Amino acid sequence: MPYGRFISRLLQGYGYKVQCTATGDETIYGLQDAFGDGEAFAVVIMDLTIPGGVGGKETVKVLREFDPDVKAIVSSGYSNDPIMANFRDYGFKGVIVKPFDIEDFVRTVENVVRG
Repeated sequence: MPYGRFISRLLQGYGYKVQCTATGDETIYGLQDAFGDGEAFAVVIMDLTIPGGVGGKETVKVLREFDPDVKAIVSSGYSNDPIMANFRDYGFKGVIVKPFDIEDFVRTVENVVRG
């Protein structure tokens, strides 16, 4: 099962409505549409790097321009990346290192959603 579909099903099982995107640009447009409609995402989970696309670092900068309170979580298998160690300095509210434990993943999501 592809990673995005697995995460989507996992979060749906915990009662979350999920919108999956493949690129940073799709994430930006999706959040802008929801924000413009008066809705807000509870949380945005982004990969740090997206092959051939805009990754989490660049995407969160744009998201914070129109929603300074966006609750974004960065996820990566590159645990030694400075962004993963200092995620708050880059505008993220949480971090998930891959591979992850499902309970830790859900706990991180819920902690960020609750603030």
